[in-house]
Amino acid sequence: MRAAMTYCVGVKLDDGMIFTADSRTNAGMDNIGKFCKMTVFENPGERVIILLSSGGLAGTQAVIGILSQRCAAADAAAAHLLGAATMFDVAMLVGDAMRDVERRDGEHLKDSDIVFNASFIVGGQIRGEGMRLFRVYAEGNFIEAGADTPYFQTGETKYGKPIIDRVIQPATPLSDAIKCVLVSFDSTMRCNLSVGLPIDLICYERDSLAVQLRRRFDHHDPYLSDLSREWNEGTRRVFRQLPDLVW
Repeated sequence: MRAAMTYCVGVKLDDGMIFTADSRTNAGMDNIGKFCKMTVFENPGERVIILLSSGGLAGTQAVIGILSQRCAAADAAAAHLLGAATMFDVAMLVGDAMRDVERRDGEHLKDSDIVFNASFIVGGQIRGEGMRLFRVYAEGNFIEAGADTPYFQTGETKYGKPIIDRVIQPATPLSDAIKCVLVSFDSTMRCNLSVGLPIDLICYERDSLAVQLRRRFDHHDPYLSDLSREWNEGTRRVFRQLPDLVW
């Protein structure tokens, strides 16, 4: 089963939300692929729901497939993302779909010493309530972001976490949050080969109820290259300005 050690970040701010995911998958160093790990369920003017996935690719694709089929069926008797009353209900539906896949595949995976390990960052807004952001674990349970922790990461999180912890607060402007998250990805890609381009990014503006700002960054993207260079040079410059140790 193709693995998908990835890096995904979801951020909830006063002015909106940032969703970012890389697209590298691997099943060994000689078997590298690219798969988009960002999925949008949208009814413009009524709701925007964004999922970022990490873990085993077969498991995450199966969960997305179930959620998409249930939306397409539009059966009033069956709960689905485009009919959920709240974002809390959305997180519940994602968790239910994960449990359905685990029940179907779990025993077969165990025969090959593989554990179902799909997980998701789920966020967005439904008309009539505020923006909400959730981290849904492989078991189907979840937690919600708040003022003290306004962001979630999945996948290879450790290299990109320090910059986010230092910069991101609920009042951080969206433009600053975008730069911070992209620097976080730059740091992660420098340190871990399992995370790589392209990077998918959505900037959702509060109460817009539509995805209006979406961008994919691939190799040789001029903005991403400039950002990486300026961050490197700025870090070295600040380092040289640090006071020397007095013995």
